[in-house]
Amino acid sequence: MNTLEAIEVDITVELGATKMPVHHLLRMGRGAVIALDTGENDPLRVYANNTLIAECEVRVDDGQLSVELTRKILKRA
Repeated sequence: MNTLEAIEVDITVELGATKMPVHHLLRMGRGAVIALDTGENDPLRVYANNTLIAECEVRVDDGQLSVELTRKILKRA
């Protein structure tokens, strides 16, 4: 088990996504708003090494931002 504890995994939590032309991105400045493909009640997606593994919700406790896993995504081989 000690071998597994030493393995690092890149974790990403995605709020949402969008596609836009590069020229729109280059024209953005401070205060620009990017519309995402998710609503305020939609779950966030959690990726491990670019593989979707779970969905979660945002939590704020004493000013500390964290996520609470709500559903594990199981891939069948």
